[in-house]
Amino acid sequence: MLSTIEPETLFRVVDIAAVVANGLLGGAVARALRFDMVGFLLLAVVCSMGGGMIRDVLLNAGLPIALTDGWYWVGAITSAALAYVLDLSSNWATRALVVVDFLGMGCWAATGTIKSLTLGLHWLPAIALGVTTAVGGGVIRDIMVNRIPAIFGGNSLYATVAFVGAAETAICFKILERPNVAVAVSVLTCTVLGIVARWRDWRLPMPTTLKVQRPRLLDVFRRDHEHLENEGWAPGTPLTNQLDVITEDQIQAYREQLHREREQRGD
Repeated sequence: MLSTIEPETLFRVVDIAAVVANGLLGGAVARALRFDMVGFLLLAVVCSMGGGMIRDVLLNAGLPIALTDGWYWVGAITSAALAYVLDLSSNWATRALVVVDFLGMGCWAATGTIKSLTLGLHWLPAIALGVTTAVGGGVIRDIMVNRIPAIFGGNSLYATVAFVGAAETAICFKILERPNVAVAVSVLTCTVLGIVARWRDWRLPMPTTLKVQRPRLLDVFRRDHEHLENEGWAPGTPLTNQLDVITEDQIQAYREQLHREREQRGD
């Protein structure tokens, strides 16, 4: 069924669906911070279209698609209105937002990568723009509300999931030449991997502290020299320097001491 859909049509539908999904996430943040309707609208627009705008500006392929297709704005405004009237603090709503988050991530990781490859970019920058499309809006949203962006770590896998989706998309698009299959694989992988990572709290390794001291060869030789000096001899020093010359007075004093010791013993 996917093979019968035009890639341009699927690209547009998936992109707008991701706009709605991420607009809900922006609205959920606005509700948690008790913003008014303007705050809901701005966060929904930024969260839902920020990554795509960054991608289109970097690609320099005309105006960003969010400015030329009114349905993107319809999706963003609709998601802001839904978040404004719906209570998203319940457990079921939180779980649903997690699923929506990774669904949108898979959509955008695929569309951003495919658009970059279509314009002739190498697969590495294409994957990078796919990740940027997927997480860029969330980064701008977090900065606007004075939070550390989630992609910087300290939580379960996020940007890594987007990278996996973008990489799979590039492989399917370049090798299989099936953009529709690439989108489906990215959405499925990001959703499943993201939910499992959140459930199992999978994280990337934290930085370790490895101290490597600069080798000091001269100090090593100097320490060995000082150690030998403390033992009474150092390389290059004549052995006779450590010998004491015994005088006649010392011999006489030694004999007198032995004589006194014998007298004390009664010998």
